[in-house]
Amino acid sequence: MRDPRLVDFAKSMRREMSEPERRLWEILRAKRFKGIKFRRQNVVGRYIADFYSRDVMTIIEVDGDSHGFQHDYDAERETYFDRLGYQVIRYTNRDVMSNLEGIWTDLDRRVTSPLPTLSPEGGRAL
Repeated sequence: MRDPRLVDFAKSMRREMSEPERRLWEILRAKRFKGIKFRRQNVVGRYIADFYSRDVMTIIEVDGDSHGFQHDYDAERETYFDRLGYQVIRYTNRDVMSNLEGIWTDLDRRVTSPLPTLSPEGGRAL
């Protein structure tokens, strides 16, 4: 069961996204990136992931200036996500603000589209 305090905190984080998070969300939302469903500020276990896709088992983190001082915490989170089977991709605020096209290219290289779902009859599910 998810911690209700984490769920409430994630909701408040969605309302108060940083400018870099907003910019990255614009390219990830509504399946704009390779048709992949991403969620923002989503509870994954005992942490909140900035951007999360169960379809491709990927978590994207946008690191602000404070992350320079929390290496141990970030490493612990990354290890936790890795144990759950998620690929963790990190970008800095500066990367997002100055090189969004480069981030798109990097994500395109690192994230594989999910296979289509098949119906029991063997055709593509609609």
